[in-house]
Order: sequence, then C-alpha cells, then structure tokens
Amino acid sequence: MRGRTGGGSNRRGAGIGTLGDPMRDDDPAGGFYSKGILGGPIDLDSNARKVVYPKVEAVPGLAVEQRGSGLRGVVVSLAKGIVTLRDPNGRDRQVRLRDGGFMVDRAQVTLVPPTAKGTAAVGRTASGSVAVTGAAARVARASRILVEGLHDAELVEKVWGDDLRIEGVVVEMLDGADHLGELVRTFGPRPGRRLGVLLDHLVDHSKESRLAQEIDHPDVLITGHPYVDVWAAVKPSVVGLRAWPDVPKGENWKDGVCRRIGVSDPRAFWKQLLGAVGSYADLEPPLVGAVEQLIDFVTEPS
Repeated sequence: MRGRTGGGSNRRGAGIGTLGDPMRDDDPAGGFYSKGILGGPIDLDSNARKVVYPKVEAVPGLAVEQRGSGLRGVVVSLAKGIVTLRDPNGRDRQVRLRDGGFMVDRAQVTLVPPTAKGTAAVGRTASGSVAVTGAAARVARASRILVEGLHDAELVEKVWGDDLRIEGVVVEMLDGADHLGELVRTFGPRPGRRLGVLLDHLVDHSKESRLAQEIDHPDVLITGHPYVDVWAAVKPSVVGLRAWPDVPKGENWKDGVCRRIGVSDPRAFWKQLLGAVGSYADLEPPLVGAVEQLIDFVTEPS
C-alpha cells in the first residue's frame, strides 16, 4: 500500500515521520516519501523482488483465459511471442504473450513455447477435449440424446463420439420431429434420466420451434441450429466451396445443393462431406454450441 503525501511536511530536514520515525537530513529520497506509510523502503526500493509466475507450456488444446480481457479459448499455436486461441465459437484470436498474462486452472501463469515432449503428451479428441488414452467406454447412462436423422447422428458420432463413450451417453434417432411430444412421454424423463434433443431448423415460426415450445419439462432440454439441414452446419470450405448454394423454399435442400454443384449422388456426397470433417472447427458455431449444451445437460449430476 503506498504512503499518503497529504497532511505532512515535504521539506527536507529534521521532523517526525508518519509513525514517529525521525527524518534524516541525509535521507537521499526526501523524508517519508521513501519510507511509505509503514516507514519502510517500499516505493523506491530498487531491490524489491519481481513477481515470478509459474510457467506453463502452451500445448495445443490447453484451455486458458487471458487476464484483463477475459478471453477464453484453447491454444491452437504459439509463434514469435503470439499465441493463437480458438474461442468457444470456433473463431481464432491472436494474443501477445506477457508475464502472468493468462489463467490456467484458476492460477495466474506465464505461457511459454511447448517442448516437443510436451506437445506429444497432450492428445485431443475431435471435439477439442483431452483424449483419455486406453479408457473403456462407460456403461450407458439412463439419459439419452435424440437427433433428427441418420446424418445428424453420424456427424455427432464423428466429432463427439469419443466424449460420448467416455460419458456413457447414447445417441438415438428421432426420424423426424413430428412425434416429439409422444417420444418424450414414452421416454419418461426424470432426475437421473434426462433427455436432450437436437433439432434442425430451430428458428422462430418454424415447425421445429413450435414443437419444441410444446415441451416443458425440467429434465428435457431441446437445442438446435438454424440450418434447414445438418449438411449446412458443416462449413462448405471443407469440400472446397465458398458457400452453400441457395435453394428455393419448397425444393429438397440436399437434392438442390447437389444439382447446383454438379453432384449426381447425394449419398456419395454426404460420405465425402462427412469424411472431410476433422474436428469441431469444421462445423458452424451454432451446431457446436447446441451439442455441447446437450452433453453437459445429460451428464450433469442429479
């Protein structure tokens, strides 16, 4: 705590300090300015220790928070004093390294370049989670996640399959949302038996939105993405497209897309699209956020 300068003499010479210490004429810093409120060499002490923060290797996938800005994300890379973080929405942000500039597991740390050993030691699943080597699949929970169709299920498996097996979460297909209310009643959700539902085209005034609003149960969570089909939740750049073609309302979206990009077999194109997805970074943020919400919901302790 710094000493106050008001309420006392600032001239050099004999006098009484803040705590009654005599001021000396030979004090090079001018009386109690150098001593501070406790009369000790605080403010101008050149020998004061510099705070040293623990050093943590910035291995890819490490979850960190930048102090000050509150930016949270996982480390993508580090080079030339700049660390690239991927935020929860899938956007990459570049941040300059500073001593004690980050929080890791609630501790203030200094990030340093990873060693070859450290980089190899951390494995990540396609969802960005820490890979658990050699772990067996957990016995299935009573809780479930429902998705609309086969392609939704295959995409969730591709990106979150490792996480779901560790957590013991089974994903089942709805085969359309028209009978959602009946399925919820048949399932019988309750504490310890939660139900998460992922819907396509969950936007205002859509059929899916209306069906979701009819479900009101504390152990049911319905999330979704705004796209008319889960294909559109995959970034088109993974298959070399700048954007998904516009398909008029009323035309089958998958067939319309394939016709406009010169593909004759939608089933073969889906396999190509699914195969091009390497991680959650290849998906649009609304889908990533929706699935992560559901996993958290059905695995939350009762």
